[in-house]
Amino acid sequence: MLLGPTASGKTTLSIALAQLLGGEIISADSRQVYRYLDIGTAKPKPDQRALVRHYFIDELDPDEVFNAGEFGTRGREVIEDMLARSKVPIVVGGSGLYIYSLIDGLFEGPGADREFRESMEERIRAYGVQPLLEELKEVDPAAAERADLTKPRRIIRALEVYHLTGRPISEHHRAQEVHIQFVPVIFGLAWERKQLYARIERRCEQMLAEGLLDEVEHLETLGYDSSLNALKTVGYAEASAYRRGKISYTELVRLFKQNTRRYAKRQLTWFRRDSRIIWVQLAENTRFDAVASAIAHQFLRSYRRGTKEYSQRETELPLK
Repeated sequence: MLLGPTASGKTTLSIALAQLLGGEIISADSRQVYRYLDIGTAKPKPDQRALVRHYFIDELDPDEVFNAGEFGTRGREVIEDMLARSKVPIVVGGSGLYIYSLIDGLFEGPGADREFRESMEERIRAYGVQPLLEELKEVDPAAAERADLTKPRRIIRALEVYHLTGRPISEHHRAQEVHIQFVPVIFGLAWERKQLYARIERRCEQMLAEGLLDEVEHLETLGYDSSLNALKTVGYAEASAYRRGKISYTELVRLFKQNTRRYAKRQLTWFRRDSRIIWVQLAENTRFDAVASAIAHQFLRSYRRGTKEYSQRETELPLK
């Protein structure tokens, strides 16, 4: 598995790894699964995808529903198929929920309580998301710590589960048990913060130069507007606001960069809690072919051992 914050170099590195190991790539990205969302999701280019087989890219239309639980179930099926064909599964992404649904399982929970959800949504419209987060802190501090104010549906779901079961959703998650037929070897890409933020800002500028606004316009032409959950994400949200005349272009650029930096920070906060991750420290002068070789070597060592001992012993991968 190869994880890390946005703009950390996962795509380039994953393709090099797949070529070295004879692998195929599973995208653990909650938006790359959708068609037409290319520039704003930093989806691998067609020529990159031609080099290595990719899964969970361009499989759904933007108005179709897809979630972490479904990704976990289907992803494990794909991995089992790869292993049966002697292919190395390389899971790549920055969506922590999707990654951990795949390797640890995800509590599906009771069905939706429409009346409860509507009441929560009314409260958000009247008072914002913060009061609901404060309420979640009272009943489920663990879930509240991981909560993202830009994704109120997850906060509502956590409160809903507590309302319906009387138990915190984090407790349900801990009780969830998934039987997998593989031992994940997890590598995380780490950058010094200033360098990462500089990469993020360059990427935002590149996305706009490549035609992010045209992509949003095309989505609207196809009938997919900003109200869709798939488009309520960094980049698309700011671009839609600009197209509707709610913000200036200067403000679009500022918010796009700021919100992407904040998203990267949340990603790292999530990943840093996992002691299984072997961190690879990168810098602007790091050669990605050398990184790919080092990761491939470390993966093969761990694979030959056939145990989880690496997770506690080797918390950082030195590069030569």
